[in-house]
Amino acid sequence: MSLKCGIVGLPNVGKSTLFNCLSNAKAQSANFPFCTIEPNVGVISVPDDRLTKLVEMCNPRSTVPATVEIVDIAGLVKGASKGEGLGNKFLANIRETDAILHVLRCFDDDNITHVDTTVDPVRDMEVINYELQLKDLETVEARLAKTEKAAKAGGDKSAKMQLEVLNAYKEALVQGKAARSVVIEGKEEEKFARELFLLTNKPVLYVCNVDDASAVNGNHYVEAVREAIAGEGADLMIVAAKTESEIAELDTWEERKEFLEEIGLSESGVSRLIRAAYSLLDLKTYFTA
Repeated sequence: MSLKCGIVGLPNVGKSTLFNCLSNAKAQSANFPFCTIEPNVGVISVPDDRLTKLVEMCNPRSTVPATVEIVDIAGLVKGASKGEGLGNKFLANIRETDAILHVLRCFDDDNITHVDTTVDPVRDMEVINYELQLKDLETVEARLAKTEKAAKAGGDKSAKMQLEVLNAYKEALVQGKAARSVVIEGKEEEKFARELFLLTNKPVLYVCNVDDASAVNGNHYVEAVREAIAGEGADLMIVAAKTESEIAELDTWEERKEFLEEIGLSESGVSRLIRAAYSLLDLKTYFTA
């Protein structure tokens, strides 16, 4: 099973840099392959020490690791929910993913222009989340209109349940909250909720792109993001895309390991990012040999 994760964010926050780092993630040799499907889509094996040890023990003819499909989605602009920029295509691409990697710029660099002139990751996050929430609200309200008609006609026995779920989502979205903040109980309710394919109901990992991988403590941008997402039901991860790009340029695993040791890290941010992306859906991994 391949989990499909979309990398999203405003223009010039480091999305493509991270994607390119992933595309060059050959640090683990055969255990870390990358395959390009399209210019902005790739399939990457999930690094797993358990699999490596099993291969050493069983010496199989072939090894098939778990994989993650990564999609580099075009930068979003305000008004995307109404079709601005690549809005409709952007939102359609997100709808096709299982989880979202939301990249936020958490560094200052006068040489890299910000679309809104100043660096403010919380504002950037709110821009994208607002557009996703607007699209979800549009979806929910359209479904509500149909469901209310069915409930009045009395021909749909599940209409009452669906109305409760839809109204719960609408209330959250109107308040500027993500759909995943709504707790849905009951198998039928959960099934119906999944069938809505709401954008803000997808698991999300906020990726704070910093300028120095070895000095992330005290970064006020990161702390602001951490405070902003408290209670949202989302995780946060810190990655230095610039450092990761330097690691990706090294040819051998030994060179990369030495580089990481020099900057005080035990493994690359790319490895952590891939594992985090795979774990977003809380999947269970089974090994057979």
